[in-house]
Amino acid sequence: MITTILSALLIMTLRICDVTIGTFRTIMVVQSKKYHAALAGFFEVLIWIFSMRYIVENMDNTYNLIGYAVGFALGNILGITLEQRVALGYVQVNIVSRKCHNAIADKLREARFGVTILPAEGKSGVLSIIIAIIKRKHLDSIMADVEKIDRRAFITVQTSRPYRGFLHGSRV
Repeated sequence: MITTILSALLIMTLRICDVTIGTFRTIMVVQSKKYHAALAGFFEVLIWIFSMRYIVENMDNTYNLIGYAVGFALGNILGITLEQRVALGYVQVNIVSRKCHNAIADKLREARFGVTILPAEGKSGVLSIIIAIIKRKHLDSIMADVEKIDRRAFITVQTSRPYRGFLHGSRV
């Protein structure tokens, strides 16, 4: 019985590993990091094939199949959680503020973020749109800064892939 449980735990652990790596690989593919994605894919498939070989050899063990499914589910959760913490890539933050655009821009610039302010006009009058392209890992701090200044600001965030130019003092 202990061997049966250890077997299922091994398969579960292997699946957690390969699915977690697969999550990172998918993000790298989307961001066109082909060599990083290829390396991650190599390890993802290597781990997967070892777990599949072990499962096929022990297919009569239902616990192995359950371990496989649980590992897949937990690997998704872990992969997404880790990716959110690592926060790979860039995002474009668009902030629409009626009266606090200068204060928001000043605060972001003080924090060493590049900011562009565009004049705009909506149904209820003149306003400004603040645009910043930032590393995703800085998103929470920017959101906190904006919230402190203008809790009513309208904010959108979208994935961005800088093509060329300068970003935060470094060449993209």
